[in-house]
Amino acid sequence: MLLWGIDPRRLNAAARAAIAAPDNQAYFSAASVWEIAIKAALGRFPARPDYAAAIRKHNFLPFDITVAHAEAAGALPLYHRDPFDRMVVAQARLEGMVIVSCVRRLASYAVPVLWT
Repeated sequence: MLLWGIDPRRLNAAARAAIAAPDNQAYFSAASVWEIAIKAALGRFPARPDYAAAIRKHNFLPFDITVAHAEAAGALPLYHRDPFDRMVVAQARLEGMVIVSCVRRLASYAVPVLWT
C-alpha cells in the first residue's frame, strides 16, 4: 500500500485495479503509518507530514490496531520477524481482509495476499 501514495505505477495492474475498484474498500493500517513514520525519521522514506490527510486523499480508511490484533500478532509463528508486517497479517486474519504486498514471506501465513 505504501507504493499507492508514492507512485501507483509501481504496483502491478491487478493490485491497482483491486485498490481502485469501486466495490472494494481499501484500508491503511496504523502499523503501516507507524513504519513509515519511523523510516522517515531515519531518512529512509520521504516524510509525510499529515498521514491522515494522505490516507483520505487516496480514499483509504484508517485501520486502527486493537488489543486483539496485538495479541494475534504476538502469537504468529516467526516465519517473518518484521513487527509491522506481522501486525498487518494479524489484522487481515482477524478481520477477513486481503493484504496488498510484495513481501513474499507473508505467503507462509494463512492470509490472502494480492502480490504487487
